[in-house]
Amino acid sequence: MNKKHKNNRVRRAGANELVSRKEQVVDSLKLPKDLLLGASIVTLTGNHEAWIENYKGIIEYSDTFVLLQGKTCQICIMGKGLSIDYYTNEDMKISGWITCVRYE
Repeated sequence: MNKKHKNNRVRRAGANELVSRKEQVVDSLKLPKDLLLGASIVTLTGNHEAWIENYKGIIEYSDTFVLLQGKTCQICIMGKGLSIDYYTNEDMKISGWITCVRYE
């Protein structure tokens, strides 16, 4: 999207500005962010179970580390004895001893 400045120069809006505008519209209309912005949802039950929704794929997987690709970031789940109990194209369940969830 182009914007005119004082000097009549045209400046392109950066990706961050576009995301911010999308978020503002979604917030003002009270619409679910996960559907419209593609945000991943991570739900933890204690430190033994994680449900992940709206992920794109599994990048790396071991019993101590699961790295997932989301639409806007990567999600890293670390722990011991981790296993993917269930997964589809839309959601997955990871169980084990979860010590850390990090967004990269």
